[in-house]
Amino acid sequence: MKENFVPGDENSKELFTYFGLAVYYSQALEQQLANLIMVMKVSQGDMQSAEQFNENFRKKLSSSLGQLVNEIQHHFSFADEESAKLKAIWKQRNYIVHDYFKLRIHEAFDKQGREAMITELRTFCDEARMMEIRLQQYTVQLFNQIDLEKQ
Repeated sequence: MKENFVPGDENSKELFTYFGLAVYYSQALEQQLANLIMVMKVSQGDMQSAEQFNENFRKKLSSSLGQLVNEIQHHFSFADEESAKLKAIWKQRNYIVHDYFKLRIHEAFDKQGREAMITELRTFCDEARMMEIRLQQYTVQLFNQIDLEKQ
């Protein structure tokens, strides 16, 4: 028997929580990609002034995840596995943000369906968070190299 599904009810709260976390981790990944791109530009001497840096950074922050992924892959050498994982996260993010409930809404009406959706969203959150941490490590390494070169 199908349960009543009303957004905001206790039945759906956990599902929407993980959906929100998936979007949050997508945005954290976008931010970290923008950070890495900007640190790369600084390391290459492409930023001649604070104004130029700020303008470019604002542009990066308004870029989509896909635009950032494409740009970073032209300028940064990832291991093949990392590159494939980044593209998979990008594809999954687009699915979650644009189509998730359109295609999965019927599953949200029963407990097993919601649990499967929650598991899927949790997995995405874990993968996006791990990629964000890895990108953060690359950013810090590159930033430290810039700092050492200035000394």
